[in-house]
Amino acid sequence: MLTRLSTGVPKLDELLAGGVPEGFFVALVGMPGTGKTVACLHFTWAGLRQGESCIYVTTEESRESIVRQAAQFRMDFQSALREGRLIIVDALMREREDEWSLRDVTVEEMLDKVIAAKKALGRGCRRLVIDSMSAFWLRAPVKAREQSYTVKRILNRWGFTIYATSQYAITTGSAFGWGIEHVADGIIHFKRTVSNGVLRRYLIIEKMRQTPHDLRAWELEIVDGQGLTLLRPLARRMEDEALPPEVVERIRRIASKEG
Repeated sequence: MLTRLSTGVPKLDELLAGGVPEGFFVALVGMPGTGKTVACLHFTWAGLRQGESCIYVTTEESRESIVRQAAQFRMDFQSALREGRLIIVDALMREREDEWSLRDVTVEEMLDKVIAAKKALGRGCRRLVIDSMSAFWLRAPVKAREQSYTVKRILNRWGFTIYATSQYAITTGSAFGWGIEHVADGIIHFKRTVSNGVLRRYLIIEKMRQTPHDLRAWELEIVDGQGLTLLRPLARRMEDEALPPEVVERIRRIASKEG
């Protein structure tokens, strides 16, 4: 029997046969604004509510921004910080006098800080978020796969279940080459589209080892005071979501004539 950790989103737990297998390295990938960070907040809060300690590495927002965003969804990260059950490693602000800030945004320094935080929090620390990994290879994207492998190999020894996000390009909706997907035990892909002038977000579980997971794309909503909620599986094919309705209709007409 696998031990599974709750994602903090009840419907997502259901789609994952109960949650994420303990010890897994899970990649949350997609374009900005699709819900990856909110999913990370849920994962962290689920651990804190169960009495665990957690580590959150933020590379694209400040520590204060993460705390405020969590509070927006009624997740009390501030109390967890004060009680010494949560450490947020800040790679953005680079406060030299702050014990949990990174002076240099490198994988090596991040690993040192995470291990130090694990030692400070003790054995009750099971969850780690790295949001996002993309910041570590801005200057050398070709190193993404190698560095992702290093992170997984080293941190696996410390008993973490890891959520690691990776940003996709807005222009193409694709990854910047070889990245964390190739070493991940699980991949949750967050996407977005505009339908009838309205932004729609959805996710699909593309991979989760040792898990009979759902294969459908699910529309999601981010609700103030509540967080991320899965609404319904998409009725249309995922391919259709990338095409304007008028184009889809034109293709259908042509196909029916040829048939």
